[in-house]
Amino acid sequence: MLILTRRPGEALYLDDNIKITVLSVQGRQVKLGLEIPAETTVYREEVYLKIKEQNRLALENTEQDLLAATELWQKKDKK
Repeated sequence: MLILTRRPGEALYLDDNIKITVLSVQGRQVKLGLEIPAETTVYREEVYLKIKEQNRLALENTEQDLLAATELWQKKDKK
């Protein structure tokens, strides 16, 4: 992990197109301003980890899931 020290009002750049500015520090909270390209997605860590877990669970398929899908497909073909 890269660790940098910044004061409120100071910024850093990630590549040429992402700017992160420290807006304020109050107690244990840091307020950041992000200037990013519109197509860049930003998640809070806790949301990002939940999405990753849900995607992992969605990709897990069981034999029973495949059988259920096969049954649905066969019913559709009979109509």
